[in-house]
Amino acid sequence: MLDLAIRGALIVDGTGGEPYSGDVGIASGRIASVGRAGPAREEIDARGRILTPGFIDIHTHFDGQATWENRLAPSSEHGVTTVVTGNCGVGFAPCRPDDRDALLALMEGVEDVPDVVMAAGLPWTWTSFPEFLDFLDQRQFDVDVAVQIPHSPIRVFVMGQRGVDRAPATPGEIERMAALVEEAIGAGAIGVSTSRFLLHRTKAGKLSPSVDAAEQELLGLAEGLRRAGDGVFQLIAAVDSTAADEYALMRRLVEKSGRPLSFTLVAEQLPNYPGEKDAWRVFRHRLATDQPAGAPIRGQIFPRPIGTLLGLDLSYHPFSLNPSYAPLRDLPLPERVTRMRDPTIRARLLAETPQSDNLPALRMVSLDREHYRLGDPPRYDPTPDEEIGRLAARAGRSKADLLYDCLLEDDGKAILYCPSGNFIGHRLDAAGELLRDSNTIVALGDAGAHYGMICDASYPTFLLTYWVRDAAPGAGLTLPDAVRKLSAIPADAVGLSDRGTIAVGKKADLNIIDLERLRLHGPAVFHDLPAGGRRLRQRADGIAATIVSGEVTYRDGLPTGRLPGRLVRRGRTAAFASCTNGDSRS
Repeated sequence: MLDLAIRGALIVDGTGGEPYSGDVGIASGRIASVGRAGPAREEIDARGRILTPGFIDIHTHFDGQATWENRLAPSSEHGVTTVVTGNCGVGFAPCRPDDRDALLALMEGVEDVPDVVMAAGLPWTWTSFPEFLDFLDQRQFDVDVAVQIPHSPIRVFVMGQRGVDRAPATPGEIERMAALVEEAIGAGAIGVSTSRFLLHRTKAGKLSPSVDAAEQELLGLAEGLRRAGDGVFQLIAAVDSTAADEYALMRRLVEKSGRPLSFTLVAEQLPNYPGEKDAWRVFRHRLATDQPAGAPIRGQIFPRPIGTLLGLDLSYHPFSLNPSYAPLRDLPLPERVTRMRDPTIRARLLAETPQSDNLPALRMVSLDREHYRLGDPPRYDPTPDEEIGRLAARAGRSKADLLYDCLLEDDGKAILYCPSGNFIGHRLDAAGELLRDSNTIVALGDAGAHYGMICDASYPTFLLTYWVRDAAPGAGLTLPDAVRKLSAIPADAVGLSDRGTIAVGKKADLNIIDLERLRLHGPAVFHDLPAGGRRLRQRADGIAATIVSGEVTYRDGLPTGRLPGRLVRRGRTAAFASCTNGDSRS
Protein backbone atom coordinates (compact mmCIF):
# COMPACT_ATOMS: atom_id res chain seq x y z
CA MET A 1 0.00 0.00 0.00
CA LEU A 2 1.44 3.35 -1.09
CA ASP A 3 1.26 6.37 1.18
CA LEU A 4 0.18 8.69 -1.65
CA ALA A 5 -0.78 8.28 -5.30
CA ILE A 6 -1.07 11.16 -7.76
CA ARG A 7 -3.33 10.12 -10.61
CA GLY A 8 -3.53 11.21 -14.23
CA ALA A 9 -1.05 14.10 -14.18
CA LEU A 10 0.92 15.46 -17.12
CA ILE A 11 4.35 14.57 -15.75
CA VAL A 12 7.12 17.09 -16.45
CA ASP A 13 9.92 15.15 -14.83
CA GLY A 14 12.71 17.73 -14.61
CA THR A 15 15.04 16.00 -17.08
CA GLY A 16 14.02 18.22 -19.99
CA GLY A 17 12.26 15.32 -21.71
CA GLU A 18 8.79 15.52 -23.21
CA PRO A 19 5.87 15.49 -20.74
CA TYR A 20 3.78 12.34 -20.51
CA SER A 21 0.58 11.36 -18.74
CA GLY A 22 0.64 8.97 -15.82
CA ASP A 23 0.57 8.33 -12.11
CA VAL A 24 3.24 8.73 -9.44
CA GLY A 25 3.27 6.56 -6.32
CA ILE A 26 4.97 7.61 -3.07
CA ALA A 27 6.04 5.50 -0.11
CA SER A 28 8.18 6.42 2.92
CA GLY A 29 8.93 9.87 1.51
CA ARG A 30 10.35 8.54 -1.76
CA ILE A 31 8.98 8.08 -5.26
CA ALA A 32 8.03 4.40 -5.48
CA SER A 33 6.57 4.27 -8.99
CA VAL A 34 6.23 6.45 -12.08
CA GLY A 35 3.67 5.83 -14.82
CA ARG A 36 1.37 3.56 -12.87
CA ALA A 37 0.62 3.57 -9.16
CA GLY A 38 -1.13 0.94 -7.08
CA PRO A 39 -3.53 1.44 -4.15
CA ALA A 40 -2.66 4.23 -1.73
CA ARG A 41 -3.85 5.52 1.62
CA GLU A 42 -4.25 9.00 0.08
CA GLU A 43 -4.93 9.90 -3.55
CA ILE A 44 -4.88 13.15 -5.53
CA ASP A 45 -6.68 13.50 -8.86
CA ALA A 46 -4.27 15.57 -10.99
CA ARG A 47 -6.01 15.26 -14.35
CA GLY A 48 -5.64 18.48 -16.37
CA ARG A 49 -2.66 19.56 -14.28
CA ILE A 50 1.10 19.27 -14.56
CA LEU A 51 3.23 17.41 -12.03
CA THR A 52 6.75 18.75 -11.53
CA PRO A 53 9.62 18.10 -9.15
CA GLY A 54 9.79 20.49 -6.22
CA PHE A 55 11.66 23.67 -7.09
CA ILE A 56 15.04 24.49 -5.55
CA ASP A 57 16.33 27.99 -4.76
CA ILE A 58 20.05 27.94 -4.02
CA HIS A 59 20.18 31.66 -3.12
CA THR A 60 18.14 32.56 -0.03
CA HIS A 61 18.78 34.23 3.32
CA PHE A 62 16.68 32.17 5.72
CA ASP A 63 19.55 32.10 8.26
CA GLY A 64 17.42 33.98 10.79
CA GLN A 65 13.89 33.01 9.78
CA ALA A 66 14.75 29.30 10.00
CA THR A 67 15.57 29.75 13.69
CA TRP A 68 12.20 31.29 14.63
CA GLU A 69 9.69 30.07 12.04
CA ASN A 70 8.61 26.70 10.68
CA ARG A 71 7.15 28.02 7.41
CA LEU A 72 9.80 29.44 5.11
CA ALA A 73 7.46 31.68 3.15
CA PRO A 74 7.36 33.23 0.66
CA SER A 75 9.54 30.55 -1.02
CA SER A 76 7.32 27.67 0.08
CA GLU A 77 4.26 29.47 -1.34
CA HIS A 78 5.70 29.25 -4.87
CA GLY A 79 6.53 25.57 -5.15
CA VAL A 80 10.02 25.72 -3.67
CA THR A 81 10.74 22.60 -1.61
CA THR A 82 14.48 23.04 -0.90
CA VAL A 83 16.33 26.26 -0.06
CA VAL A 84 20.02 26.99 0.36
CA THR A 85 20.84 29.75 2.84
CA GLY A 86 24.05 31.36 4.12
CA ASN A 87 24.67 33.24 0.87
CA CYS A 88 26.61 36.46 0.21
CA GLY A 89 29.02 35.89 3.08
CA VAL A 90 26.50 36.89 5.80
CA GLY A 91 24.84 34.84 8.52
CA PHE A 92 24.89 34.11 12.23
CA ALA A 93 27.45 31.34 12.73
CA PRO A 94 30.11 30.90 13.87
CA CYS A 95 29.63 33.65 16.44
CA ARG A 96 30.77 34.40 19.99
CA PRO A 97 28.39 36.36 22.23
CA ASP A 98 30.55 39.49 22.05
CA ASP A 99 30.29 39.56 18.26
CA ARG A 100 26.52 39.20 17.92
CA ASP A 101 25.88 42.92 17.55
CA ALA A 102 28.35 43.14 14.67
CA LEU A 103 26.61 40.32 12.76
CA LEU A 104 23.18 41.82 13.46
CA ALA A 105 24.30 45.21 12.11
CA LEU A 106 25.68 43.50 9.03
CA MET A 107 22.52 41.50 8.32
CA GLU A 108 20.37 44.59 8.90
CA GLY A 109 22.35 46.61 6.36
CA VAL A 110 23.15 44.00 3.72
CA GLU A 111 19.89 42.05 3.78
CA ASP A 112 17.36 44.56 5.17
CA VAL A 113 16.36 42.45 8.18
CA PRO A 114 15.40 44.88 10.99
CA ASP A 115 17.57 44.66 14.11
CA VAL A 116 14.50 44.52 16.35
CA VAL A 117 13.22 41.45 14.47
CA MET A 118 16.50 39.58 14.86
CA ALA A 119 16.88 40.62 18.50
CA ALA A 120 13.45 39.17 19.27
CA GLY A 121 13.71 36.10 17.03
CA LEU A 122 17.25 34.71 17.24
CA PRO A 123 17.78 32.29 20.16
CA TRP A 124 21.61 32.36 19.94
CA THR A 125 22.06 28.89 21.44
CA TRP A 126 25.20 28.22 19.37
CA THR A 127 28.77 29.43 19.07
CA SER A 128 30.32 27.21 16.39
CA PHE A 129 28.91 26.50 12.96
CA PRO A 130 28.38 22.78 13.73
CA GLU A 131 26.36 23.85 16.79
CA PHE A 132 24.24 26.05 14.53
CA LEU A 133 23.56 23.06 12.28
CA ASP A 134 22.71 20.95 15.32
CA PHE A 135 20.17 23.59 16.38
CA LEU A 136 18.54 23.60 12.94
CA ASP A 137 18.58 19.81 12.94
CA GLN A 138 16.08 19.85 15.79
CA ARG A 139 13.61 22.02 13.89
CA GLN A 140 10.83 21.24 11.43
CA PHE A 141 9.97 23.21 8.30
CA ASP A 142 7.68 23.22 5.29
CA VAL A 143 10.76 22.93 3.04
CA ASP A 144 14.19 21.32 3.32
CA VAL A 145 17.03 23.66 4.34
CA ALA A 146 20.70 23.45 3.37
CA VAL A 147 23.22 25.92 4.82
CA GLN A 148 26.50 27.45 3.68
CA ILE A 149 29.08 28.83 6.10
CA PRO A 150 29.45 32.59 5.41
CA HIS A 151 32.76 34.43 5.13
CA SER A 152 32.02 37.53 7.25
CA PRO A 153 31.09 35.57 10.41
CA ILE A 154 34.19 33.40 9.87
CA ARG A 155 36.33 36.54 9.65
CA VAL A 156 34.84 38.11 12.78
CA PHE A 157 35.06 34.81 14.69
CA VAL A 158 38.77 34.52 13.92
CA MET A 159 39.83 38.19 14.01
CA GLY A 160 37.34 39.91 16.33
CA GLN A 161 37.10 43.67 15.86
CA ARG A 162 39.97 43.60 13.37
CA GLY A 163 37.76 41.44 11.18
CA VAL A 164 34.88 43.92 11.45
CA ASP A 165 37.28 46.76 10.58
CA ARG A 166 38.51 44.84 7.50
CA ALA A 167 42.14 44.63 8.65
CA PRO A 168 44.35 42.31 6.58
CA ALA A 169 44.33 38.73 7.86
CA THR A 170 47.62 37.16 8.91
CA PRO A 171 48.72 33.79 7.51
CA GLY A 172 47.78 32.21 10.84
CA GLU A 173 44.29 33.73 10.68
CA ILE A 174 43.82 32.53 7.12
CA GLU A 175 44.78 29.03 8.21
CA ARG A 176 42.22 29.28 10.99
CA MET A 177 39.53 30.29 8.46
CA ALA A 178 40.41 27.30 6.28
CA ALA A 179 40.01 25.02 9.30
CA LEU A 180 36.57 26.48 10.05
CA VAL A 181 35.43 25.84 6.47
CA GLU A 182 36.75 22.28 6.64
CA GLU A 183 34.97 21.74 9.94
CA ALA A 184 31.69 23.16 8.59
CA ILE A 185 31.70 20.95 5.48
CA GLY A 186 32.47 17.95 7.63
CA ALA A 187 29.47 18.81 9.81
CA GLY A 188 27.19 19.02 6.77
CA ALA A 189 27.45 22.55 5.37
CA ILE A 190 26.60 22.75 1.67
CA GLY A 191 29.49 25.13 0.97
CA VAL A 192 31.06 28.50 1.75
CA SER A 193 30.05 31.97 0.56
CA THR A 194 31.56 35.43 0.27
CA SER A 195 30.79 38.90 -1.09
CA ARG A 196 33.01 41.42 -2.89
CA PHE A 197 30.09 43.76 -3.66
CA LEU A 198 30.41 47.43 -2.70
CA LEU A 199 26.71 47.77 -1.92
CA HIS A 200 27.00 45.25 0.90
CA ARG A 201 27.23 47.55 3.92
CA THR A 202 25.83 47.96 7.40
CA LYS A 203 22.99 50.44 7.89
CA ALA A 204 25.64 52.93 9.05
CA GLY A 205 27.39 52.57 5.70
CA LYS A 206 30.37 50.40 6.75
CA LEU A 207 31.47 47.81 4.22
CA SER A 208 30.83 44.15 4.91
CA PRO A 209 33.98 42.54 6.43
CA SER A 210 34.44 40.27 3.42
CA VAL A 211 34.18 42.88 0.65
CA ASP A 212 37.84 43.79 0.19
CA ALA A 213 39.46 40.69 1.67
CA ALA A 214 42.75 39.82 0.00
CA GLU A 215 42.96 37.02 -2.53
CA GLN A 216 45.05 34.92 -0.13
CA GLU A 217 42.17 34.99 2.34
CA LEU A 218 39.69 33.83 -0.31
CA LEU A 219 42.12 31.10 -1.30
CA GLY A 220 42.12 30.08 2.36
CA LEU A 221 38.37 29.47 2.17
CA ALA A 222 38.94 27.46 -1.01
CA GLU A 223 41.64 25.47 0.80
CA GLY A 224 39.06 24.51 3.42
CA LEU A 225 36.85 23.07 0.67
CA ARG A 226 39.83 21.21 -0.81
CA ARG A 227 40.68 19.59 2.50
CA ALA A 228 37.05 18.59 3.08
CA GLY A 229 36.83 17.24 -0.47
CA ASP A 230 33.29 18.50 -0.76
CA GLY A 231 31.09 21.61 -0.87
CA VAL A 232 30.55 24.53 -3.23
CA PHE A 233 31.75 28.16 -3.33
CA GLN A 234 29.25 31.02 -3.75
CA LEU A 235 30.41 34.55 -4.52
CA ILE A 236 29.22 38.01 -5.49
CA ALA A 237 31.84 39.62 -7.71
CA ALA A 238 33.28 43.09 -7.25
CA VAL A 239 31.79 45.77 -9.50
CA ASP A 240 34.81 48.07 -9.09
CA SER A 241 36.96 45.51 -10.90
CA THR A 242 36.83 44.21 -14.45
CA ALA A 243 34.83 41.14 -15.36
CA ALA A 244 37.99 39.57 -16.79
CA ASP A 245 39.86 40.03 -13.51
CA GLU A 246 36.94 38.78 -11.41
CA TYR A 247 36.53 35.69 -13.57
CA ALA A 248 40.27 34.99 -13.37
CA LEU A 249 40.01 35.17 -9.56
CA MET A 250 37.06 32.78 -9.54
CA ARG A 251 39.01 30.42 -11.75
CA ARG A 252 41.92 30.44 -9.29
CA LEU A 253 39.52 29.71 -6.43
CA VAL A 254 38.13 26.68 -8.28
CA GLU A 255 41.61 25.47 -9.17
CA LYS A 256 42.54 25.72 -5.49
CA SER A 257 39.44 24.03 -4.10
CA GLY A 258 38.62 21.57 -6.86
CA ARG A 259 34.97 22.39 -6.12
CA PRO A 260 32.18 24.10 -8.15
CA LEU A 261 31.65 27.85 -7.84
CA SER A 262 28.65 30.01 -8.72
CA PHE A 263 28.32 33.78 -8.72
CA THR A 264 25.61 36.40 -9.16
CA LEU A 265 25.27 37.31 -12.85
CA VAL A 266 23.06 40.26 -13.78
CA ALA A 267 22.72 41.91 -17.18
CA GLU A 268 23.73 45.56 -16.76
CA GLN A 269 24.93 46.84 -13.42
CA LEU A 270 23.11 49.27 -11.14
CA PRO A 271 22.99 52.79 -12.58
CA ASN A 272 25.48 55.41 -11.36
CA TYR A 273 27.71 52.80 -9.79
CA PRO A 274 31.25 51.67 -10.68
CA GLY A 275 31.51 48.76 -13.04
CA GLU A 276 31.74 47.73 -16.68
CA LYS A 277 28.52 48.34 -18.55
CA ASP A 278 28.74 45.05 -20.46
CA ALA A 279 30.45 42.96 -17.78
CA TRP A 280 27.71 40.33 -18.07
CA ARG A 281 28.66 39.66 -21.68
CA VAL A 282 32.32 39.21 -20.70
CA PHE A 283 31.25 36.77 -17.98
CA ARG A 284 29.08 34.82 -20.42
CA HIS A 285 31.95 34.56 -22.89
CA ARG A 286 34.34 33.31 -20.22
CA LEU A 287 31.78 30.82 -18.91
CA ALA A 288 31.47 29.39 -22.43
CA THR A 289 35.17 29.33 -23.32
CA ASP A 290 37.28 29.25 -20.16
CA GLN A 291 35.95 26.64 -17.73
CA PRO A 292 38.49 25.21 -15.25
CA ALA A 293 39.12 21.48 -15.43
CA GLY A 294 37.39 19.31 -12.85
CA ALA A 295 34.75 21.67 -11.46
CA PRO A 296 32.47 24.16 -13.22
CA ILE A 297 31.85 27.87 -12.71
CA ARG A 298 28.21 28.89 -13.18
CA GLY A 299 26.32 32.20 -13.10
CA GLN A 300 23.31 32.55 -10.80
CA ILE A 301 20.68 34.47 -12.76
CA PHE A 302 17.19 35.86 -12.25
CA PRO A 303 14.34 35.57 -14.81
CA ARG A 304 12.98 39.10 -14.47
CA PRO A 305 14.45 42.56 -13.75
CA ILE A 306 16.56 42.96 -10.63
CA GLY A 307 14.78 45.80 -8.88
CA THR A 308 13.58 47.24 -5.61
CA LEU A 309 10.17 48.13 -4.22
CA LEU A 310 9.44 51.47 -2.55
CA GLY A 311 6.48 52.53 -0.43
CA LEU A 312 5.34 54.28 2.73
CA ASP A 313 5.11 50.94 4.55
CA LEU A 314 8.42 49.64 3.13
CA SER A 315 12.07 50.27 3.98
CA TYR A 316 12.53 53.21 1.61
CA HIS A 317 10.64 55.66 -0.56
CA PRO A 318 11.77 58.87 -2.31
CA PHE A 319 11.15 61.03 0.79
CA SER A 320 12.12 58.59 3.56
CA LEU A 321 15.52 60.22 4.19
CA ASN A 322 14.27 63.82 4.08
CA PRO A 323 14.68 65.53 7.49
CA SER A 324 10.98 66.36 7.90
CA TYR A 325 10.02 62.71 7.42
CA ALA A 326 11.87 61.58 10.57
CA PRO A 327 9.01 62.57 12.97
CA LEU A 328 6.55 60.68 10.75
CA ARG A 329 8.54 57.47 10.25
CA ASP A 330 7.26 55.51 13.24
CA LEU A 331 3.64 56.65 13.11
CA PRO A 332 0.97 54.08 12.18
CA LEU A 333 0.43 54.10 8.42
CA PRO A 334 -3.06 55.69 8.49
CA GLU A 335 -1.81 58.54 10.68
CA ARG A 336 1.27 59.00 8.51
CA VAL A 337 -0.90 59.24 5.38
CA THR A 338 -3.12 61.84 7.06
CA ARG A 339 -0.11 63.90 8.08
CA MET A 340 1.48 63.67 4.62
CA ARG A 341 -1.74 64.98 3.04
CA ASP A 342 -1.33 68.15 5.07
CA PRO A 343 -0.29 70.86 2.54
CA THR A 344 2.34 72.28 4.90
CA ILE A 345 4.07 68.95 5.46
CA ARG A 346 3.81 68.14 1.75
CA ALA A 347 5.48 71.43 0.79
CA ARG A 348 8.24 70.90 3.31
CA LEU A 349 9.02 67.36 2.17
CA LEU A 350 9.00 68.33 -1.49
CA ALA A 351 11.43 71.19 -0.80
CA GLU A 352 13.98 69.07 1.07
CA THR A 353 16.73 66.73 -0.12
CA PRO A 354 17.59 63.37 1.47
CA GLN A 355 20.27 63.26 4.18
CA SER A 356 22.34 60.17 5.05
CA ASP A 357 25.94 59.04 5.46
CA ASN A 358 25.02 55.79 3.73
CA LEU A 359 25.71 56.25 0.01
CA PRO A 360 23.73 53.15 -1.12
CA ALA A 361 20.74 54.39 0.90
CA LEU A 362 20.91 57.77 -0.83
CA ARG A 363 20.95 56.03 -4.19
CA MET A 364 17.93 54.01 -3.11
CA VAL A 365 15.81 57.17 -2.68
CA SER A 366 17.26 59.11 -5.61
CA LEU A 367 14.76 60.76 -7.96
CA ASP A 368 17.14 59.90 -10.81
CA ARG A 369 15.99 56.28 -10.68
CA GLU A 370 13.20 55.07 -12.92
CA HIS A 371 9.95 54.67 -10.94
CA TYR A 372 6.83 52.78 -11.99
CA ARG A 373 3.57 51.79 -10.33
CA LEU A 374 3.83 48.03 -9.72
CA GLY A 375 0.10 47.26 -9.62
CA ASP A 376 -1.84 44.05 -9.03
CA PRO A 377 -1.29 41.87 -10.96
CA PRO A 378 2.29 43.18 -10.90
CA ARG A 379 3.95 44.55 -14.03
CA TYR A 380 7.64 43.65 -14.17
CA ASP A 381 8.10 44.81 -17.77
CA PRO A 382 6.69 48.36 -17.82
CA THR A 383 7.04 50.53 -20.91
CA PRO A 384 9.08 53.77 -20.93
CA ASP A 385 5.89 55.84 -21.19
CA GLU A 386 4.73 54.48 -17.83
CA GLU A 387 7.73 55.89 -15.95
CA ILE A 388 6.55 58.37 -13.28
CA GLY A 389 8.89 61.12 -14.45
CA ARG A 390 7.54 60.92 -18.00
CA LEU A 391 3.96 60.85 -16.75
CA ALA A 392 4.70 63.96 -14.68
CA ALA A 393 6.31 65.79 -17.60
CA ARG A 394 3.27 65.15 -19.78
CA ALA A 395 1.06 66.53 -17.00
CA GLY A 396 3.26 69.60 -16.50
CA ARG A 397 4.28 68.55 -12.98
CA SER A 398 7.56 67.75 -11.27
CA LYS A 399 8.44 64.09 -10.83
CA ALA A 400 8.66 64.53 -7.04
CA ASP A 401 5.15 65.99 -6.94
CA LEU A 402 3.62 63.04 -8.80
CA LEU A 403 5.67 60.49 -6.83
CA TYR A 404 4.27 62.00 -3.64
CA ASP A 405 0.72 61.41 -4.88
CA CYS A 406 1.57 57.88 -6.03
CA LEU A 407 2.80 56.95 -2.55
CA LEU A 408 -0.49 58.08 -1.02
CA GLU A 409 -2.59 55.93 -3.35
CA ASP A 410 -4.48 52.96 -1.89
CA ASP A 411 -4.38 54.65 1.53
CA GLY A 412 -0.59 54.61 1.51
CA LYS A 413 -0.27 50.94 0.55
CA ALA A 414 0.78 51.61 -3.05
CA ILE A 415 4.10 50.11 -4.15
CA LEU A 416 6.52 51.66 -6.61
CA TYR A 417 8.86 49.51 -8.68
CA CYS A 418 12.42 50.49 -9.67
CA PRO A 419 13.85 47.96 -12.15
CA SER A 420 17.55 48.09 -12.97
CA GLY A 421 19.54 45.00 -13.99
CA ASN A 422 18.17 42.58 -16.63
CA PHE A 423 16.05 45.40 -18.09
CA ILE A 424 18.18 46.79 -20.89
CA GLY A 425 16.19 49.04 -23.21
CA HIS A 426 13.06 48.37 -21.13
CA ARG A 427 13.05 44.79 -22.36
CA LEU A 428 13.71 41.41 -20.78
CA ASP A 429 15.71 40.15 -23.76
CA ALA A 430 18.93 40.03 -21.71
CA ALA A 431 17.20 38.00 -19.00
CA GLY A 432 16.05 35.64 -21.73
CA GLU A 433 19.63 35.28 -23.00
CA LEU A 434 20.81 34.40 -19.52
CA LEU A 435 17.92 31.95 -19.04
CA ARG A 436 18.87 30.05 -22.20
CA ASP A 437 22.58 29.94 -21.37
CA SER A 438 23.70 26.42 -20.42
CA ASN A 439 26.20 27.85 -17.92
CA THR A 440 23.63 29.55 -15.70
CA ILE A 441 21.45 28.56 -12.74
CA VAL A 442 18.07 30.19 -12.04
CA ALA A 443 18.22 31.44 -8.45
CA LEU A 444 18.45 34.71 -6.49
CA GLY A 445 15.06 34.57 -4.77
CA ASP A 446 16.72 36.23 -1.74
CA ALA A 447 13.86 35.03 0.48
CA GLY A 448 14.32 35.57 4.20
CA ALA A 449 15.89 38.96 3.54
CA HIS A 450 15.06 42.36 2.10
CA TYR A 451 11.77 42.15 3.96
CA GLY A 452 10.87 45.73 3.06
CA MET A 453 12.53 46.17 -0.36
CA ILE A 454 12.31 43.02 -2.46
CA CYS A 455 9.85 40.16 -2.98
CA ASP A 456 11.68 38.01 -5.52
CA ALA A 457 10.98 34.55 -4.09
CA SER A 458 7.98 34.45 -6.43
CA TYR A 459 10.21 33.92 -9.46
CA PRO A 460 9.12 30.29 -10.14
CA THR A 461 5.55 31.48 -10.71
CA PHE A 462 6.80 34.36 -12.90
CA LEU A 463 9.01 32.05 -14.96
CA LEU A 464 6.21 29.57 -15.66
CA THR A 465 3.77 32.30 -16.68
CA TYR A 466 5.84 34.99 -18.40
CA TRP A 467 8.47 32.78 -20.06
CA VAL A 468 6.37 29.67 -20.75
CA ARG A 469 2.58 30.01 -20.83
CA ASP A 470 2.27 33.66 -21.93
CA ALA A 471 5.36 34.00 -24.14
CA ALA A 472 5.00 34.57 -27.86
CA PRO A 473 5.91 31.52 -29.99
CA GLY A 474 9.68 31.15 -30.09
CA ALA A 475 10.27 33.92 -27.55
CA GLY A 476 10.06 31.92 -24.34
CA LEU A 477 11.08 28.59 -22.90
CA THR A 478 9.50 25.19 -23.36
CA LEU A 479 7.75 23.81 -20.29
CA PRO A 480 10.23 20.91 -19.90
CA ASP A 481 13.20 23.26 -20.10
CA ALA A 482 11.69 25.72 -17.61
CA VAL A 483 10.94 22.98 -15.07
CA ARG A 484 14.44 21.57 -15.46
CA LYS A 485 15.88 25.03 -14.74
CA LEU A 486 13.78 25.28 -11.57
CA SER A 487 14.59 21.79 -10.27
CA ALA A 488 17.27 19.48 -11.66
CA ILE A 489 19.83 22.12 -12.60
CA PRO A 490 19.96 23.90 -9.21
CA ALA A 491 19.89 20.52 -7.41
CA ASP A 492 22.88 19.37 -9.41
CA ALA A 493 24.69 22.68 -8.89
CA VAL A 494 24.90 22.13 -5.12
CA GLY A 495 25.23 18.35 -5.16
CA LEU A 496 21.72 17.41 -4.02
CA SER A 497 21.49 14.33 -6.22
CA ASP A 498 18.53 12.82 -4.34
CA ARG A 499 16.03 15.39 -5.69
CA GLY A 500 15.22 17.58 -8.69
CA THR A 501 13.68 14.96 -10.99
CA ILE A 502 10.70 12.62 -10.90
CA ALA A 503 12.18 9.13 -10.87
CA VAL A 504 11.90 6.01 -8.75
CA GLY A 505 13.99 6.34 -5.61
CA LYS A 506 14.14 10.14 -5.68
CA LYS A 507 12.88 12.20 -2.78
CA ALA A 508 9.14 12.81 -3.13
CA ASP A 509 9.23 16.60 -3.46
CA LEU A 510 6.60 17.59 -6.04
CA ASN A 511 4.26 20.30 -7.29
CA ILE A 512 0.82 19.86 -8.87
CA ILE A 513 0.12 22.97 -10.95
CA ASP A 514 -2.85 24.17 -12.96
CA LEU A 515 -0.82 26.06 -15.53
CA GLU A 516 -3.81 27.82 -17.09
CA ARG A 517 -4.89 29.21 -13.69
CA LEU A 518 -1.39 30.12 -12.53
CA ARG A 519 -1.38 33.79 -11.54
CA LEU A 520 0.95 36.00 -9.54
CA HIS A 521 -0.58 38.58 -7.20
CA GLY A 522 1.05 41.86 -6.24
CA PRO A 523 3.21 41.95 -3.09
CA ALA A 524 1.49 42.93 0.15
CA VAL A 525 2.83 43.95 3.55
CA PHE A 526 2.30 41.73 6.60
CA HIS A 527 3.39 42.60 10.13
CA ASP A 528 3.96 39.02 11.28
CA LEU A 529 7.68 38.86 12.06
CA PRO A 530 9.05 38.75 15.62
CA ALA A 531 8.42 42.03 17.49
CA GLY A 532 5.69 42.82 14.95
CA GLY A 533 8.23 43.28 12.16
CA ARG A 534 7.10 43.91 8.61
CA ARG A 535 7.66 41.82 5.51
CA LEU A 536 6.45 41.52 1.95
CA ARG A 537 4.57 38.41 0.87
CA GLN A 538 3.26 37.54 -2.59
CA ARG A 539 0.51 35.00 -3.24
CA ALA A 540 -0.03 32.83 -6.28
CA ASP A 541 -3.10 31.10 -7.66
CA GLY A 542 -2.90 27.82 -9.55
CA ILE A 543 -0.48 25.78 -7.42
CA ALA A 544 -2.89 23.01 -6.47
CA ALA A 545 -0.51 21.19 -4.13
CA THR A 546 3.08 21.16 -2.97
CA ILE A 547 4.52 17.95 -1.56
CA VAL A 548 7.67 17.58 0.57
CA SER A 549 8.98 14.13 1.48
CA GLY A 550 5.65 12.67 0.40
CA GLU A 551 3.52 14.95 2.60
CA VAL A 552 1.21 17.64 1.23
CA THR A 553 2.39 20.96 2.68
CA TYR A 554 0.17 23.32 0.63
CA ARG A 555 -3.22 22.92 -1.04
CA ASP A 556 -4.40 25.71 -3.34
CA GLY A 557 -1.94 28.15 -1.78
CA LEU A 558 -2.91 27.40 1.83
CA PRO A 559 -0.63 25.59 4.29
CA THR A 560 -1.82 22.21 5.53
CA GLY A 561 0.12 22.44 8.78
CA ARG A 562 2.41 19.55 7.90
CA LEU A 563 6.13 20.23 8.44
CA PRO A 564 8.16 17.42 6.88
CA GLY A 565 11.08 19.67 5.91
CA ARG A 566 14.42 19.13 7.64
CA LEU A 567 18.00 20.31 7.64
CA VAL A 568 19.93 18.79 4.73
CA ARG A 569 23.46 17.85 5.74
CA ARG A 570 25.84 17.46 2.86
CA GLY A 571 27.89 14.34 2.35
CA ARG A 572 29.64 12.65 5.20
CA THR A 573 29.30 13.76 8.82
CA ALA A 574 32.67 12.52 10.11
CA ALA A 575 33.87 14.65 13.01
CA PHE A 576 36.71 17.06 12.45
CA ALA A 577 38.90 18.49 15.18
CA SER A 578 36.97 21.15 17.07
CA CYS A 579 37.64 24.70 15.97
CA THR A 580 35.93 26.32 18.94
CA ASN A 581 38.17 25.55 21.89
CA GLY A 582 39.92 28.56 23.34
CA ASP A 583 40.27 31.98 21.77
CA SER A 584 41.84 31.72 18.33
CA ARG A 585 42.16 35.41 17.62
CA SER A 586 45.66 36.59 16.76
